Amino acid sequence: MRQHSVAVGLSHAMLASPEWAFDALVDACGRALGVRPGWLWPLVDGTLGAYRRPPRDAHRELTRWIEASDDFQGAFIAAREAGRVITLARLETVAASMATTSLAVPSIAGLGELADFLEVSPGQLDWLTDTTHWNRRTPRGRLHHYSYDWLVRPGRTPRLLEVPTPRMRRVQRRVLVDILSRLPLNDAAHGFVPGRSAATGAAAHVGAETVITLDLRNFFARVPARRVFSVFRQAGYPEAVAHALTGLCTHAVPPWVGARMPAGGSTENRAALRRAISESHLPQGSPTSPALSNLAVRRLDSRLSGWAEASGAMYTRYADDLAFSGHRLRGRAAVAFIAGVERIVRDEGHVLNESKTRIAGRGASQRVTGLVVNDGVAVDRAYFDELKAILHNCAAYGPHAQNRAGHPDFRAHLAGRLGWVESVSPSRGARLRRDWDRIDWS
Repeated sequence: MRQHSVAVGLSHAMLASPEWAFDALVDACGRALGVRPGWLWPLVDGTLGAYRRPPRDAHRELTRWIEASDDFQGAFIAAREAGRVITLARLETVAASMATTSLAVPSIAGLGELADFLEVSPGQLDWLTDTTHWNRRTPRGRLHHYSYDWLVRPGRTPRLLEVPTPRMRRVQRRVLVDILSRLPLNDAAHGFVPGRSAATGAAAHVGAETVITLDLRNFFARVPARRVFSVFRQAGYPEAVAHALTGLCTHAVPPWVGARMPAGGSTENRAALRRAISESHLPQGSPTSPALSNLAVRRLDSRLSGWAEASGAMYTRYADDLAFSGHRLRGRAAVAFIAGVERIVRDEGHVLNESKTRIAGRGASQRVTGLVVNDGVAVDRAYFDELKAILHNCAAYGPHAQNRAGHPDFRAHLAGRLGWVESVSPSRGARLRRDWDRIDWS
């Protein structure tokens, strides 16, 4: 009877969730149980696999499905063997926490309304969405929506910038401002989020016994169109509208672009990147891609947060940089923890860049997104000294002789580096700003 009552409670919690999506359902079930046990994540994942839409008129069917699932059955078997009891939180607490909310996104019922919303004609909308991949199949020309620029990185796989045309950028920016910016994110995400930054993500790991940092390879390129489609469907848009919005925000690169990939990186990594960009993916260079990358990996963030929480650790993500910290992540425990992270990452369609995995104890320099976090968030000393020397020499001898790397806009490059230091350490930034003010840019 207890097992059935818990299944009933979980089904009601799921159907009362404001969003039929992984993060929202985990939150709803966690509140119903009063805890978030490890079996909850695969149970919710299986439920979403079985029900693409919430079965609001079939809560008994959903209850039976939950009760019969292997994850749910296994949880009760393990609990009985351990002498534990799985039960629901107080019903009034559950009810109070299940108040429904609505996402504050514009209502768009069909393609005609979407064209009006984007201020384009229906024909222009069809051209911009390019759901039949016309851009990929035709030779290079004026009607393409993107231009391409390969960035060479010595010893590493090149990076492709896909820059949208002014018309496409304007439409994508409307989607970003009026739709994507209003959708909820996982608390672990700190990149491309208003009010959060690399510094806020790094601050979560200050003073930890061990810091583990990992990197996702080809992050944007490995976010497929189906994940982007899910974002718009979960926001409440009809399939036709979600399909068109997905076409606006994803892109499949023409074969001639991949064929011009410059040298760099291993054969395996180059082939993987070429495959990824040949399919519809988030183009690096589009204004919507950063926000969509966060939204498309909400389930990854939830699963990694749960994995970290089970080990007493903290997790944050800044774009493709994953950071974990805790007091029990040493030796074999750290190796097993990273193996678990890799399993989750691969299950979610991404790949770790093993060459960038770092484990740092208190006796070493612990860095998260380039910031030192041993005793507080600080800019790396070597980075600060290098920038200070460059600015001093610019003031003393002129900026042009100091542009040894050949940056096309050296002033903007230095301004960005200075702004980065000022955002993390205002006192150090003020010292650098004095040198900046002495530079003669004429």
